[in-house]
Amino acid sequence: MQSKLRQINLPLFAIVAEGFFSRLSFGLISFALPLYATRLELSLTEIGFLIALNEAAAMGFKPIMGWVADRFGLKRSFTAAIGIRSLVALLLAFATSGWQLYSIRVLHGMSKALRDPSASALIAEQGGKKAIASAFAWYHTAKMVAGSLGKALAGILLTLTASNFSLVFAFSFLISVLPLYTVARYVRGEESPQTETNKTSKVAEAAPSNQEEQLSTHATPNTPILLPFTILNFLISGTAEMLKGLFPIIATKYAGLNEAQTGLIYTVSTLVVMFSGPLFGWLSDRGYRKLVLMIRSVANTISSIIYIFAPNLAGITIGKLIDDTGKAAFRPAWGSLMAHISSFDKKRRAQTMSWMILGEDAGTVAGPIFAGFLWSTWGLPVMLGGRVLLAVVTEVYATFLTKSLDKPSRGRRTRLHRRSLIRRVSRWFRRKRV
Repeated sequence: MQSKLRQINLPLFAIVAEGFFSRLSFGLISFALPLYATRLELSLTEIGFLIALNEAAAMGFKPIMGWVADRFGLKRSFTAAIGIRSLVALLLAFATSGWQLYSIRVLHGMSKALRDPSASALIAEQGGKKAIASAFAWYHTAKMVAGSLGKALAGILLTLTASNFSLVFAFSFLISVLPLYTVARYVRGEESPQTETNKTSKVAEAAPSNQEEQLSTHATPNTPILLPFTILNFLISGTAEMLKGLFPIIATKYAGLNEAQTGLIYTVSTLVVMFSGPLFGWLSDRGYRKLVLMIRSVANTISSIIYIFAPNLAGITIGKLIDDTGKAAFRPAWGSLMAHISSFDKKRRAQTMSWMILGEDAGTVAGPIFAGFLWSTWGLPVMLGGRVLLAVVTEVYATFLTKSLDKPSRGRRTRLHRRSLIRRVSRWFRRKRV
């Protein structure tokens, strides 16, 4: 039994467990909060602003919080984010006015801004070099399943408690605080920046022959690589999330399905993604990352075409399954890519990831707005056709970027091999002289 426990990656297990419980708690809140806002007599416009405020605050704070995570340690930042997020759920249980809800949503955005880059960096550090994509796959699969369960659980609790929102938010707090001990116990901490600096200087003194090789390996400029990939994440996320919040309307108003059929589609989709996510992570870890990344754009294109030409139960179901399968493929491959790019400068790993995740957040906000504009102006077929066009453009851009990322890597290997050869020849001549 103990030998089996040793084989389990406990730090990664703790991070995945935190992702599950955090999204379970967030599922409860995301279902109950709009309903509670209506009880407080907020208008639909005010409720829409309340929902968007979380992502807007996270986008504003994320680059700063990435720096904070690198400066004070990934584990400390991750643990602090869990505590702040748990406090958010507890405060909601006592909120009685609109301005209090707005303030709490800003605090929630701050915790998300701190948690996302520190969690991603911890997965990259502790997930295992040969299984990075699989680690991200299990993490995001756990979050997706927990989100669906949280929304279903919120509906049941509100029904059983006669819409006692304070009790639901308090229960969300208990769920959110559960993984604190697991993270504190099993996630490995980091050395302080001063200790790391001292260790680096000692290694440089002890092995001066390797100093040039180490510098050349980490001399890759981060910013020129970071911005294009942040834009890529914006395009991928924006295209994928164009239907976020609009799918129930497409299913009921355009395809003529009822609410029960639409809910069944969500259930089937969740089950499919539970199995496809880890599978795509396994494929990405075995050298098929480019192919797995391409599935996202292909899924956007095919699902949009199916929605246009097959507005019925079978067509909408198949389109939704293809769309969510593409999302399941994107998460592990993109996590692996973030880990690769952030490894160029590990001292600023969380900050690098925060900028890359920022592109995803911006796409999540902009995608539905752009889709709603196209739909209301020119109709649903034009909106879906625009989604197909954006998917093609995104895929062309992704192909160009992945090729440009591979070329510097080959150049670095060539330079390192040449320098190593020169050093060996120089040592040979020195020995001959002696």
